[in-house]
Amino acid sequence: MLLATDLDGTFLAGHPENRQRLYQLISAHPEIKLVFVTGRGLEVVLPILSDPTVPTPDYIICDVGGTVVDGKNRQPVQPLQSDIDARWPGEQVVAEAMGQFPGLDRQEVPQQRRCSYFCAADAVTDAVAKLAESLGCEVLYSAQMYLDILPRGVNKGRTLAALVRYLELERDQVLVAGDTLNDLSMFEEGFIGVCVGESELALLDATRDRARVLHARHTGCGGILEALAHFGFLGPGGIDAEMTAMDAPGKADLVMVYHRLPYEEVREEGQLVRRRPSSPNGIIPTLLSFFADGRPGSWVAWAIHDHRQAPPFEIHTEVDRDLYPGLKAARVALSKEEVDIFYKRFSKEAFWPTLHTFWERAVFREDDWQVFLKVNRLFAERTAAEAAPDAVVWLHDYNLWMVPAVLRELRPDLKIAFFHHTYFPSADVFNVLPWRREIVGSLLQCDYIGFHIPRQAENFVDVARGVAPLKVLETRACAPRFLSYGCAVGLDEMTTLIEVNGRRIGLGAHPVGLDVDRVQTVLETPACSALMATLRRELAGVRVVLSVERLDYTKGTLEKIIAFEQLLEEHPELWGKVALLAICVPAAREMTVYDELQGRIEQAVGRVNGRFARVGWTPVQFFFRALPFEEVVAWYAIADLMWITPLRDGLNLVAKEYVATQRLTGGSGVLVLSEFAGAAAELHGAVLTNPHDLHDLKEKLYQGIAMNRAEAESRLRELFSVVQHNDLRRWGEDFLGALAAMEGRPEEGAVPE
Repeated sequence: MLLATDLDGTFLAGHPENRQRLYQLISAHPEIKLVFVTGRGLEVVLPILSDPTVPTPDYIICDVGGTVVDGKNRQPVQPLQSDIDARWPGEQVVAEAMGQFPGLDRQEVPQQRRCSYFCAADAVTDAVAKLAESLGCEVLYSAQMYLDILPRGVNKGRTLAALVRYLELERDQVLVAGDTLNDLSMFEEGFIGVCVGESELALLDATRDRARVLHARHTGCGGILEALAHFGFLGPGGIDAEMTAMDAPGKADLVMVYHRLPYEEVREEGQLVRRRPSSPNGIIPTLLSFFADGRPGSWVAWAIHDHRQAPPFEIHTEVDRDLYPGLKAARVALSKEEVDIFYKRFSKEAFWPTLHTFWERAVFREDDWQVFLKVNRLFAERTAAEAAPDAVVWLHDYNLWMVPAVLRELRPDLKIAFFHHTYFPSADVFNVLPWRREIVGSLLQCDYIGFHIPRQAENFVDVARGVAPLKVLETRACAPRFLSYGCAVGLDEMTTLIEVNGRRIGLGAHPVGLDVDRVQTVLETPACSALMATLRRELAGVRVVLSVERLDYTKGTLEKIIAFEQLLEEHPELWGKVALLAICVPAAREMTVYDELQGRIEQAVGRVNGRFARVGWTPVQFFFRALPFEEVVAWYAIADLMWITPLRDGLNLVAKEYVATQRLTGGSGVLVLSEFAGAAAELHGAVLTNPHDLHDLKEKLYQGIAMNRAEAESRLRELFSVVQHNDLRRWGEDFLGALAAMEGRPEEGAVPE
């Protein structure tokens, strides 16, 4: 069958449950062809197509029949479009001719192959009709206010009829749906039809005697569902027999959706063994802490599964029966190939460089995008099955961008929150992504979206403006917590509440905090104390500049080494007295994209040491390996200066770890931080530098090395007060608190006319 439907008041209207029911029905039946038939221009329809909960139409007839395009690629359907074009004298010709009638007010909306006006009924005179006829056009007046001058023989119904002939369908295979007199032409073509509930009285009067037109009781999508059952389009069982029953809701009040499990899985002697995470990622313990009171919850994450292996895959496993008795891990089975494509290749080669403004490095593959969609759907389906009615779902980072779209369709009752751990760039960068509309449309299904700093939240608003009509409902000053003008990522005011397609979405800035107690615990271990003593003996008389980062072109490692080389060139008095200790964590072996960068860094280190090394002094000590967190903390404690210079970074927790370690050990270390790291907007007291400027990198490093102890201690006190107060626990509580505050605000609304 083919469903041809108007949008406003029809396909985009009705009770939310009926909308969801109809949309799911269409998605489940690819043999149902969907045609949008609307008075809107194509440009105005595009935001609707970005809403992932609305099915993508097979065809779009817009401009009151003047435009007909393929719904998937937006290309004109030929020869139908060329036939219409041949009848249109041109916008300027019609507009100039109609300009002589003072009662016609041109509508300021996108329009093609038509000229549209506001006017009263008495303004549509015989003179207007005769002039239109002389131009090869005809007049359509509707709703007592809209006048369209259209090519002769063109309206919604005639263009639809031409499309039906083009598709070689029988008229009895077509159901048309509308709610205003503007839709009458579809019913006049003799198709089976439905006037949905609360249709315009003039349309009801005009179709009252048509036996093949149902006047439905339910509004919008509910009326279309009535018609499908009434006319038996889906067989004798009606639509109920065709609807897939929803799985019974789960029991989890809070569902944490993270790419990693809250434990590590390793194989020992062929057996799968679970261990506590060895990674220094402090977020996982904090997210786990929300289940410490026995709250029923699920942690959704992937697990690699080889279908050829036994035993069968376990979806549910316990996390820690004693600490988190109500928490279950809900594992999403992915093959190794799917993980390699979804995470290690596509996310890192397409999304990661674009998000960090290195779009020229991005590689976009449509096949990889399809794998990404598949994995996100699997995550969404598992989440929907875990969540209790009205549960909170907390999604984490860009790997799961498309989960909200599927989840909102499956479970409209859920409260969906998303935290974007990675930098979110400005619109001119983000819009390079081929799938930006789908991604943003998915994120706009959330109830609340959090970012590290205001700049990233505001960038998201700018990107969303280019996808859908957006109304800013609330803004808030960024000071005093965040810098307004003191760094490259500062901002004076941020948007905190927007409305898109009748839905209200909260936005917030929540920089991830540090588990200060964890650092203190490490410092108190004998092993850490012994390593600190050893390092201090070995580096006695040398001021230590420390750098800790992963191997990545966004981290500015190569630029840092070049700037350090220039510092030694200009300040020979520092020879033998300052050393750069660079710890660089290698990427996974599958990520060959970093091989060239690693080679260039190693060459630069060799060059600097070859030029300046002396007996007993190596200017750059480069450690290309991952170090245990306990060992890194010891390095933090003995470093006189922490040099963190990413070219772009969402936040940077290393800066906070260094500040905490120095303060807890009574040090006076200096933090020199890139002003392009998200932490720069929050960490008052850091010496900020522009890593894109080698001169500034060198000068700010020298400032930090030469800083007197009183100023260094003062800056450290200010930094630690921020780190200690806005710790990791506060981050989680503030985020969930902001989501809870959204509950009193309307969640659903009608799509604007």
